[in-house]
Amino acid sequence: MSKLNSVMGICVPKKRSSLTRREKILARVIILLLGVSVATVCWRAGRAQTPNNRDEERRGPERNENAVDEKIERHAGRMLEQGRETFRYDTFGDEDFWGNTLQLHRAIEGVRFGGVGPGVSPNTALAVGLKVDVDALPQSLVQRIKQGKVNLDDPATTLALIKLNSVLGIQGQFNPDSSLRSIGITCALCHSTVDNSLTSGVGRRLDGWANRDLNVGAIVSLAPDLSAVTNLLGVDEATVKKVLGAWGPGHFDAELFMDGQGFRPDGKTAATLIPPAFGLAGVNLHTSTGWGSVTHWNAFVANLEMHGKGTFYDPRLNDPSKFPVAARAGFADVRNTPDLITSKLPALQFYQLALPAPRPPDGSFDRAAAARGESLFNGQAGCAVCHVPPLFTEPGWNMHTPAEVGIDDFQARRSPDEHYRTTPLKGVWSHQTGGFYHDGRFATLLDVVSHYNEFKHLGLTDPQKRDLVEYLKSL
Repeated sequence: MSKLNSVMGICVPKKRSSLTRREKILARVIILLLGVSVATVCWRAGRAQTPNNRDEERRGPERNENAVDEKIERHAGRMLEQGRETFRYDTFGDEDFWGNTLQLHRAIEGVRFGGVGPGVSPNTALAVGLKVDVDALPQSLVQRIKQGKVNLDDPATTLALIKLNSVLGIQGQFNPDSSLRSIGITCALCHSTVDNSLTSGVGRRLDGWANRDLNVGAIVSLAPDLSAVTNLLGVDEATVKKVLGAWGPGHFDAELFMDGQGFRPDGKTAATLIPPAFGLAGVNLHTSTGWGSVTHWNAFVANLEMHGKGTFYDPRLNDPSKFPVAARAGFADVRNTPDLITSKLPALQFYQLALPAPRPPDGSFDRAAAARGESLFNGQAGCAVCHVPPLFTEPGWNMHTPAEVGIDDFQARRSPDEHYRTTPLKGVWSHQTGGFYHDGRFATLLDVVSHYNEFKHLGLTDPQKRDLVEYLKSL
């Protein structure tokens, strides 16, 4: 190459064989810096495209939590809907007892429609405490009722109302010709009422409220065939009707089919007041004498009182000395195939626990007096010792001996635990009809306060007792 360059007359400097050590180091530093610069630019470009990447990484668990929360909320919504449907409309297959066995539907429709007797008119149905859901009625029918153009003395109208699914707690099964084939009952029969917004006994549903107008005994007595009841109790029909006739409005005897006791030693009915089914969240036991939790009592009633078809197990009933009827009938261990009850108990319990106690209407109590009463409730009167706010019953085992509450032990002895439960007080204003305590022995709240004032030697004056009553009405 050097020869060629020389021939052509070109002066070309000699090529250096290698870089100096200093130059090599400098080159490496420059290359390194260029690499870092390129990497930085690429990283920034990537971050520009996904500016919230780090935030999203941080929110990963949060997104997962949100998904779980949404799943729980959807599940809760389904449970609430299913529980409401069960509470209002599910007979658990009990039409086999109320219709096919007792033939109660024949008494409702009357001889004119293939049944027996005069039939049950709407006025008769309302008189024994049955309620009608106004929201289930067509607007045209609502208008006719307002105008007085509906014959409320005709059993045909009752059949039409049942077919509209508007009679609370009553489910009719109809033949193709619209005649009534059978009838069943639901939880809503005893534990719902209406707000009377259209007329007395006709209005919007109030789920969980105790129907203190319902005369269960009078309704059951209408049944053309009571042989299933007489055979279970081992008595004649006249005795059964005497027991049922003594119950009166707002009363029911859940223990009758367990121990066969129709009357107290003093001759009064052994039936107790129908309790509300609201305000039970956080409350350990469901009934005035304990028995069990909400879901235990639901299973008990659905199987043994409503006579649905399910599974129920309570070996305490297998005691012939305490529960002779139940022991003889095998009520300690009931099995039906198919089971129409057990799968519905979770949602039913969920719905009941979701029912809040109703707030008292404005102007229904004296606020100043209630404020003074609250101080007494939590102080001198000592009510809060057992009725612990905000549950207004004891958290835990909320049971007491009859001696502790100053009353007889008749009803307590009809239960497995032989104690009385501390009644939760929220919404007590809503079920004053029929009296207070399990059997209505105290006609008014003032009578209840006076009982404890005397029994516990509280030393409350009359004005203080009245203040305490106003506070109870405010709950």
